[in-house]
Amino acid sequence: MAETKAGQTEARQARIADLLEQRGTVRTSELVASLGVTDTSIRRDLAALEAQGRLIRVHGGAIAPPRDPRAARFAAQAQLRMAQKRRIGLAAAGLIRPGEVLLFDAGTTAFQVAAQVPEALRAGGLLTVVTNSYPLVNELRTWPSPNCIFLGGLYLPDSQASVGPIALSQLQAMTADRAFLGADGLTLDGGMTTAHVLMAELDRAMAERARTVVLVADSTKLGRAGFYPVLPVERLNTIVTDDSADTQIVAGLRARGLEVILA
Repeated sequence: MAETKAGQTEARQARIADLLEQRGTVRTSELVASLGVTDTSIRRDLAALEAQGRLIRVHGGAIAPPRDPRAARFAAQAQLRMAQKRRIGLAAAGLIRPGEVLLFDAGTTAFQVAAQVPEALRAGGLLTVVTNSYPLVNELRTWPSPNCIFLGGLYLPDSQASVGPIALSQLQAMTADRAFLGADGLTLDGGMTTAHVLMAELDRAMAERARTVVLVADSTKLGRAGFYPVLPVERLNTIVTDDSADTQIVAGLRARGLEVILA
């Protein structure tokens, strides 16, 4: 009986790996329905396959591992402080309302906002998502009826994103309700910073086209100055971070009129 059960598990995991090869992404709920096993069994399968390097688990399912080293580095960065990023994403997603047009940059924490959007808002074209992030587009492929606009342009492999004049030109024709932006650092006097000048340029353009600007960043980014300036703190409306954030910095941000949400 044990050998039979082991054989069934091996066959099921092989099927999951085949689906990932074909589609690039799988959803836990779909696997439960199609393979006829429990949610717990599928989660164990995904954990086992991740340990073998055959997939990367994400919220609600898994994605195929990247095939090039730079994409692999991005995937590794996405896994840093994952628990905090998921909490931040969940809190930020709670700000979203039906019918909104949303801008997402290519930050790994901004990705978690999209990943945590409630199921009720994913269907029926209730949201319009505009992004320059390739991983986020792959996440949207798992939504029942995504309404997504991808910004084209110069491809940055290390960021898994498009930037440059084409993306900026596309943004100028749009008006959005909210922009969700990530950052390498945030200080009271230096504002929001990022690691790449072209990413900074795109983030500024997103902020200009959105009615509300939401910075999503874990607590390690607060008080740290990154490479290139993006926006002063006064240009932000809301900051969502985790509950380990420095209390003095949080107080300083609130004193300047920003809403700070601790997840």
